[in-house]
Parts: sequence; C-alpha cells; structure tokens
Amino acid sequence: MITGKSSITVSIIIPCFKEKNNIRDIIGKVLAAPLANKEIIVVDDGSTPETLDILRKEIEPLVTKVIYHEKNKGKGAALRTGFAVATGDVVIVQDADLEYDPMEIPTVLAPIERGETDVAYGSRFLIKPKNKGYILNYIANRFLTVLSNLKTGLRLTDMQTCYKAFRREIIQSLNLQENRFGFDPEVTALVAKRGHNIVEVPISYNPRTFKEGKKIGWRDGLRAIYVILKN
Repeated sequence: MITGKSSITVSIIIPCFKEKNNIRDIIGKVLAAPLANKEIIVVDDGSTPETLDILRKEIEPLVTKVIYHEKNKGKGAALRTGFAVATGDVVIVQDADLEYDPMEIPTVLAPIERGETDVAYGSRFLIKPKNKGYILNYIANRFLTVLSNLKTGLRLTDMQTCYKAFRREIIQSLNLQENRFGFDPEVTALVAKRGHNIVEVPISYNPRTFKEGKKIGWRDGLRAIYVILKN
C-alpha cells in the first residue's frame, strides 16, 4: 500500500480523440489540480489534423508526454498505451472532455494515499445527479454496474466511471484487451479476480450530449454486457 500524500507521483493518462474544442481546457485544469508530483500523459487516438495541430504546437510543451496513434483504435487501446509508459506510483484515468473535474483527482486518490486500498473509483452516483437529461445513461450505467457486481461480487455504484485510480504495478500487470469502452467492465473484473477491494468516493459529473461530442453508444453497452459475462 502507498502512504504519504506528499511523496507519491501520480500518472494522469488522458486518451484524446477529436477533442480540439476541449483539449486546451482539460490540460489547463489538470495542470491546476492540487497534486505535488504529476506525470501527464496524453494519448491521441488518431485524431483529425485540427486536434493534432493543437497537441503538437500547444500541448506538448505543457505535459510530460504526448503519444500518437496513427489510426483510431478506441479508448481502451489508448489507455493501454498510456499505462505501459506510466512511471508514477499511482495511475489515474482522465477523459479529455470536460465531464469530470480534475480538481477532484485528489479526492479519488485519497483512499490509496491513506493505505486503505490499491484501487479507487470516483462514483457519480454516490451523490444525486444534477442533470435530469442524463436519465437514460444513468439507467444504463446502473444496470451495467449491477450486472458487473453480480459477476465480480463487488458492491460498486459506478463501474463505468472514468475516474479509476490504481497502484501502477497493478494496472501494468493486467492483461487488458478491450479496445473501446469495454475497458471498464474488463479492468473491474480483472482487479476483482486479483482479490483487490475497490473503494469508491463521491465525485461530481457534468455530462455532455452526443452533439457536443459524446462517443459512447448503444453498441458499447452491448459490448459491455458481453465483456461482463465473458469475465
């Protein structure tokens, strides 16, 4: 277990795909997050030239590393690339959109820093959702979480959350294979099989619409069900 808030280094993995409207803001927020030692790794997953231009000219000088996929492979594949090169004590996922607030990263890391667990998730559902338009996604996420819990024996409230934090040795030792959003049920199942408890902490959430660039769809939901049942 990791202890000592001031001494750990946090690797923040940011998968990015066509986020020209958000990437500057999210990097600024991550840089401003109250973390003493952070390694910021952006993985571009085959974005259009507009996003690539911003990453090369503006973002590369600000972060630890930017890695480029020539073709779009999916969020899970981008995360595997980031996990493989991470060097921090703890690794956390940060989406490139503005749905999750990087100022809450320390909240997610706190149970690991206190030595209570080696894996922590930020749950959107430990507090009442503010956005009523999110109801369909809310129902889908709760269903997938319940189904995952039945398979893993865990008691999570938000298996599909972006904010997942792991001690680096754990995430780098897992045989992850899912290329898209099947990453969430897959990593949860593999962590549970290793016998690691997952501690959840409440976080806020500002969902965006498909018009605003949300990428997960109903096919990803079907894939998540398959991954849950398979693992």
